[in-house]
Amino acid sequence: MKLTVKEDIEAPIEYVFDRCADFETFERGVLRRGAKIERKDGATEIAPGLTWAVSAEFRGRARNFDVTLKEYDRPNLLEFLAESDSFGAETVLEFVALAPGRTRISCSFEVKPKTLSARLMVQSVKMAKSNLTKRLSLRLADFGEEIAASYRATTPSA
Repeated sequence: MKLTVKEDIEAPIEYVFDRCADFETFERGVLRRGAKIERKDGATEIAPGLTWAVSAEFRGRARNFDVTLKEYDRPNLLEFLAESDSFGAETVLEFVALAPGRTRISCSFEVKPKTLSARLMVQSVKMAKSNLTKRLSLRLADFGEEIAASYRATTPSA
């Protein structure tokens, strides 16, 4: 199952990319939401191969998975792979400069079940695909507005 959404953000591409690649901020956000996250590699610089171990509760059960930064092409692309015993998931963030101060971010999320029970879960979720797409689109719009507001706050007004 694949979900894809796009959002235009009023900020330069480098600024938007850097905010999306601020992994320490995302780690803190995951912790605030009650999940556990731990860096598995020890690398100090951002590069493909960065890995996190994540543990979160979903549908009443603890889910453990590893997330790996598969591709890092500043300022154009971030690609992540998440693997668990039951699922594989790929998240791709693509950035396109529409103008010097405007960026389009395209986010695609694809889940691939590995087991029969996971396949059944994905089938049931497919029934709500349009609702999930709307929710993902709203989340991306909120995040885009946060980025734009942050950029406006750092830019002196003319």
